Amino acid sequence: MSERERANHRHSDTPPPVVTRYLAASDGGDVRALADCFTPDGTVLDEGHTYRGQQAIIGWREALAGKWTYTSTVTGSQPVSEQEYRVSVHLEGNFPGGVADLTYRFALREGLIEDLSIVG
Repeated sequence: MSERERANHRHSDTPPPVVTRYLAASDGGDVRALADCFTPDGTVLDEGHTYRGQQAIIGWREALAGKWTYTSTVTGSQPVSEQEYRVSVHLEGNFPGGVADLTYRFALREGLIEDLSIVG
């Protein structure tokens, strides 16, 4: 990302391209494209479990796909710093409770996701 692009992201609520790609891959069920958004040693924290590395991330998403059916709507996004981004997501589906409002906290490194924490 160029200096100009970094400056624009600091002052914009538009997520960085890798975050947009992650959200599209997640909604589309494309686990390979989703995993490719992460650094090789990237991590995901979801429901108290940590998944490290692209293969573990693929396993996490494949397990979710077989477990629940849901729709997601981005309800907000904001930069936290040059390398951190927060996205609010509303889910509705057949999981316990049926609805959830989550925050996806992305930490970026070299244009990829280094860490994703999903919290309610």
